[in-house]
Order: sequence, then structure tokens, then C-alpha cells
Amino acid sequence: MHGPPGLFMRFFRWFCQPKLLSHIEGDLLELYHERLRTRGKRQADLRFIGDVILLFRPGIIRPAFERTTQTPYGMYTSYFKIGWRNLLRHKGYSLINIGGLGAGMATALLITLWIYDELSFNNYHDHYETIVQVERSETWDGAVEVNAIHTTGLGSLLRSDAYDALFERVAMVRANLEERVVAVGERKFTQQGYFMQPEGGELFSLRMKYGSRDGLKDMKSILLSASLAQKLFGDIDPVNQIVTMDAQTELKVTGVYEDLPRNTTLHEASYFAPLDQYLGGQGLDTWDNYHMYIYAQLRPGTDVAQASAVIRDIMLPHLDAEHLQHKPAVFLHPMQRWHLYSQFENGMNVTSERLRTVWYYGIIGGFILLLACINFMNLSTARSEKRAKEVGIRKSIGSYRLQLIQQFYGESFLMAGLSFILSLALVGLTLPWFNAISDKALTLPWGSSIFWLACVGFTIFTAFLAGSYPALYLSSFNPVKVLKGTFKAGRAASVPRKVLVVVQFSISLMLIIATMVVHQQIQFGKNRASGYTREGLLSLRAATPEYAGRYQVLRQELKNTGMVEEMAEANYPVNSTKGWNGGFSWKGQAIEPSFNTIFVTHEYGKTVGWEFTEGRDFSRDYVSDLQGIVINESALRLLGMEHPVGENLVWGERGTYKILGVVKDMIKGSPFEKTDPSIIFLSENDLKWLYMRLKPTVSPHEAIPAIQHVFATLIPSAPFDYTFVDDIYAAKFAAEERIGQLATLFSILTIVISCLGLFGLASYVAEQRTKEIGIRKVLGASVTSLWQMQSRDFVRLVVVACCVALPLSFLVMQRWLEHYEYHTTLAWPVFVFVGGGALVLSLLVVSYQALRAAVTSPVKSLRSE
Repeated sequence: MHGPPGLFMRFFRWFCQPKLLSHIEGDLLELYHERLRTRGKRQADLRFIGDVILLFRPGIIRPAFERTTQTPYGMYTSYFKIGWRNLLRHKGYSLINIGGLGAGMATALLITLWIYDELSFNNYHDHYETIVQVERSETWDGAVEVNAIHTTGLGSLLRSDAYDALFERVAMVRANLEERVVAVGERKFTQQGYFMQPEGGELFSLRMKYGSRDGLKDMKSILLSASLAQKLFGDIDPVNQIVTMDAQTELKVTGVYEDLPRNTTLHEASYFAPLDQYLGGQGLDTWDNYHMYIYAQLRPGTDVAQASAVIRDIMLPHLDAEHLQHKPAVFLHPMQRWHLYSQFENGMNVTSERLRTVWYYGIIGGFILLLACINFMNLSTARSEKRAKEVGIRKSIGSYRLQLIQQFYGESFLMAGLSFILSLALVGLTLPWFNAISDKALTLPWGSSIFWLACVGFTIFTAFLAGSYPALYLSSFNPVKVLKGTFKAGRAASVPRKVLVVVQFSISLMLIIATMVVHQQIQFGKNRASGYTREGLLSLRAATPEYAGRYQVLRQELKNTGMVEEMAEANYPVNSTKGWNGGFSWKGQAIEPSFNTIFVTHEYGKTVGWEFTEGRDFSRDYVSDLQGIVINESALRLLGMEHPVGENLVWGERGTYKILGVVKDMIKGSPFEKTDPSIIFLSENDLKWLYMRLKPTVSPHEAIPAIQHVFATLIPSAPFDYTFVDDIYAAKFAAEERIGQLATLFSILTIVISCLGLFGLASYVAEQRTKEIGIRKVLGASVTSLWQMQSRDFVRLVVVACCVALPLSFLVMQRWLEHYEYHTTLAWPVFVFVGGGALVLSLLVVSYQALRAAVTSPVKSLRSE
């Protein structure tokens, strides 16, 4: 007997609502047979296909999920009870899931707090959206460079009435964090702060505890941070009290402001003093001395780009021909972009290292949370056969698939809720340690409703992410197959789990390799020759006028203690790149680039321990050395001299200087960047930085008290605030070490979470194969062969993860290293070590369950048979 087209009949049965299926199908078949009799097979088939297509419309198509009119409250209570009982019944499974998910959520929460702190940088200021910094682009040797340090002339011009329509207020700030001794009676502290014009207090919206923001109008005034005021005056109101700066200038306290948060640009300032106090009698209309930051507040409705266009050429009428050839162009940089968008290349704003770090941490946080969710998915679906009968029975007594999905999502929400509670406890415990590593002051905002709403959303998102696949997978089981006992998950069902395991270990391996490369790069920088001897070298800033004329007395008294081998002075710290000057010429030819210029006393080289490649050091035996200089290797390469000793360099109107010697490059800036070309001059004037070389036979513990006694006797007005140069040098690695420490933390977490998931998966696979293992043992299989059988699949997955992770890691880390001028090379032993370690670790994790199952007596495993 002829029937309608089978494909379209199956299609109709698939999309038609069950309650309408029998009625419509009967009508279709009746019409089909009538047409078959009167019009023939071909016409009957075509008309049947057309009818089926026309029936594919709303009202007849079955819904995606069978719906009930409502799910009673009691049903949700039942879901919760079932989920809670499942957690208690399977304690090991629950511990792995809640522990892994809690660790993942805690890490994601910590990283979210860190990212929020970065993105909210400078939000503390009331005028955050309208504050701008004045910057300048200039062309040097064909490349466009951007600089934020200006002359007072530019600042004064912007403050004039000519630009009143653009700016509500403009304030100049000395472009250096000034270290000064602030004292009240016997209380004296070396503090850092800024010299600023009076409008700065209102512009930066300082939050005053005492006094007012405009307290800097008096040249003899000062604003103190709350912490400095506490140290100087205790709990009393310090307004109108007198403090002494550098033991010579008395200033009246006109206000106390709240300490600025760490995520603000000026957070290191413990005081603000009047700019006029710094400048003394200097005017505010100079155009040849670049030493000022200029900040402004735009008027409401003023566009940054339009304002930049107006002031672009503001400097040109005030510059000479030499400066004009560099094509200076002024523009405004809004406060929202100071922190994460402060890097320029060839005059263009580019993605900064800080922003890249935010991206990296965000991606890592997402990956760690994903790993924890993958554990949940894997363990839930691995238990599918255990829950298959439950699903079958529920469906057979009338449960809809949507209700089953709700139940499994309910369990996921319960798990995510408990994990979130655990994550809050973990964050609370680890936050102080995390702050120390990341150099932050993060706190959990317990009282913020926005924080709790975000936490609820975060938990819901995690529950959906972790529970979606198990809910859809478990609710799809066929009840007939399940209850007949013919249901088997099959090989295809394990494929998603295997993919997820590969993803887990790939991410873990990439983070471990990244961590090792970061530590290698740090060690590479530490192993680079610094060009001087850091160990046993003390530095001290000559902070008060009492140091004037005391150099030789101090030097002799310190050497008399038997603790100090030598002492010297310099105008800048040995680890600073400050002090740049141009205008040099050699043999009548002008030298275009600037040089890092340093002024020192005769004993500087012996004190810091620099190394000569040719020539000699400064000597008191030769008066002519006052017109001598020492250059470093970078300067020699720049000058292109074959035999530099004895050559003469002319420095503008200052005179001619003879090169006495060449020293090895001293790392003054970043150890990962090239050293600057430097010229060292001899000076007999008082210089700001003192250096003391301890005798190698003396320990710092016995030397420091003796040195301190000398300073207390000769310079009683200044605190003995010394630092060891090797500590300052070590701080140059702080950013990279923070990245390395955080990467280590994240790597440990990812491998722990991955191994937890692997352990749980291995335990359930071993449980599923209990009877198979028992039969194999009865038939003579050895423990070793059973161990190999169970471990083989997991080892293969880790090998696949290695094949994915190792080349990707190489590409990513190679690109990261390219950001450093001096960097290590990626060596194959790192990748072999990480890959081999992952295989060994996974084998150890899996072997515990595999061997446990292999040594179990077959009597126990086959008892039910």
C-alpha cells in the first residue's frame, strides 16, 4: 500500500503539538488517500508536502518547552530540599564543587575589585569629568614626543583673561614631588609634597577637615594631610599653628585635608605649599625653564578637542628659532585618561602597559571562574547515569522538561550561593595579603547596595554559566530507555567533558608558563650589571641649610668612626634619570641629543664604585679637573669617538671640558631599558645628595648608630632618613615582581582547580567502571594493567592540552617580552618542564582513584551480580 512521503511525515510529527497530532494526522492521511485514488501518486505526494508546509505555523508548532500554567511555591521548596539532600548525600562531590567554585569566585571577586580600583582612578575628585592636564607634542629627529612639563610663561598665559571662556580655573604645580623636612619643635619628619598655586585646592576638590581649600593664598602658608597633621600635632586643630620647612622657613597651617586615596594621581602628597614659596623671587613669565605641570578645569559644556584646537599654537609667539624648529603643539589630556591612557608613541595615544595589565587580569579572572564552572559541568554530567532513573521517573509521572531544567538550575543556584558565601570568607581572609602584593588599599564595600546587587548578579551569572549544560543535558534523557535499563551515556556523551578538561589544562599550563617567563625576565634584569657597587652604599638627602659648608667636616667625622670608607655628594640620586641638558658640541659640530648631566664631588667614583673602561677618575691632585668630565659608554657611542680621553667637549657658554675617562654604563632608570648617555661634571658647591660607602668588614647594624650620632651632632635640625641604595634599586623591579607574584597565585589556583576537577572526574569514572574492573580482575588482569587502562584516557587529554597550550604560550609570551628593550629569551626547557610536570601531576591525581579501584576486591564490586 502506498503511503505519504516519510520524511515530511516525520517532520510533521516532530513539530506538531501532541494534543493536536492524532486529529490532524488523521485528516492528512484521509486527504492523501483520496487524492491518491483520484489524481495519482505524484499529485498526492506534492499536495501532502504542501499541506505539511502550510501547517508549520504558530498554534500548531509545539513550544520549545512544554509549559505548565505555573510552578507552585511548594515545588520550588521541593527543588531546594532535593538539592540540599544531594549535597549532603555526596559530600566528596559537594566539597570539590563548592571548594573549586568558591576559589574561582573569590579570585574573580579579587580581580574585579582590583580592576574597579584601576578604572575608578581619580574618581575621588569632584571635578573629575572636567579636569585636564596641559601637554605638548614636539618633533625630534622625525619622531613626535609628548611632554607634560612646561614653563611658567605658558601657565600664566592660560590663566589670563584671554582664555577665561575655556577654563574655570588653572593651576600650576611644580613638576616634582618635593621631599622636605617638616618640623614642629622636636618633631621632624621628611615628607613628600607639591608646591601649587592657590586654585589647586578647589580644582582638585581637597576634602578639608580643618581650614579651607584656598589656604595657599598666603605665601607663608601650608596645607597638611590628615596623617601628617596627626604626626605633628596629635588630635588638636592645627590651623594657624606654625611649622618649619627645611629648618629655615616658617609656614602657617591654613588647612588640613583628608589623605588622598591611593588611586589618585597626587596621593603621595602629604602637604601642599604655595608655588610662590618654591619660586622665591622668580617671576611667572619665563619661557626657557621647563619645570611645571599645568592643570585646568574646563567650563561646563566646553569640548576638550575644541579647547585643544584653540590653544594648539599658543606657545609659538614666545619661542626662539631653535625651539620653533621642533614644532611644539599644545593639547589637553582629560583626567579620565591620565591613568590608563597616558602612553604616547609618535604623538599618538596608544594602549598603555597599565591598560594591558587590566585586560590581562580581567581575562585571567574570567578564565579561573570558567575553570571552576567547567568542574561543575564535568562532575554533574559525569553523574548522569546515577540521576538518569530520577529523571525517567519524574518524566513518567508527568514532569515537563522545563520543570526538570528548573530543578537542575535550582541545584546550580544552591551550589553557587554556598560557593559565593565561601568566596566572601576567602576574600576577607586574603585581601590584606592581596593588597600587599598588588600595592593597593582595596576593601570590601559591605555597606554599598550597589556592591550587593553586583554580587547577586555575579552569583546568578555563575550559576547559569555552571548549570546550563548539566540542566539541558540531564533533562533531555528518554524516560523509556532509562526505565527499561537500556540507557547508556555512550562515548559521544563524554566528548564535551573531554573538551572541557583540555580547555582547563590548556589555560592552567599557559598561566604556569607565563609565570615562569615573568620570573625569568625579572631575574634577567637583576643579573644585568648595574655599573656600580650597590651593596653597603647609603644615600641621604641634604634637607636643611645646616648641611651648607659642612661637607668636608662630615666626611672626616664619618671616616673617623671607622665605619665609613668614603663619602661623596651629587646633585641627583644615583638611581635617578633626572637632569638633562643640551647645547654640546665637539670639534665645532653641534651634538643634537641631550645628555643626562650629573654634578658630583671628587670622591663620587670611589664611593659608588663605578668601573672605568679607559682614562681616570677625578682627583684632588689636579685643579684642572674642575674643567674635566667623565662620560659613560652610552655617551661614547653617541659621540662616536675612537679615543675619547683628552678630547674636548664644549657646553654652550659654560666653557670647554676635557674628557678624563669613560665608565661603564650605570643603570639609573629601568633595568629593562637602555642606559642614558651621561656626562659627569665635577663641582665644589654644596650638592643635595650624600652617599656613604660602608667598610666591607663592618655590618650595617653597628655602622648605622655611629653614623647617626655624627649627623645628630653636626646636623641636629634634620632627621637621619637614610636609605640603602640596593633597596632602592630592588624597587625598580616592583611592578614586574607584582605581576610575577599575582601570576604565581593565579597559576596555583588554576592548577588546583583543574586537579580538583580531574580528581572528581576520575573518581566517578572509576565508580562507573567498578563492575568492569571486578570482572577483569576475576579474568586475571593485573593491578598495573587496570591502572594503565583507567589512566590512559586522562593522560591523553593532558597531552592534547600541552599541544594546545605550549605553542600558544610561546606566541603570547614572546610578544610580551618584546615590550622590553632588554629581555630574556624563551628557552625550550621551560616548556618541557611545564609539560612534563603537568603529565606527572595529572598522573598522580588520577592514579589515586585508579589504584584504589584496581585493588578493590572483585567480591565487593560484583556482589550485586
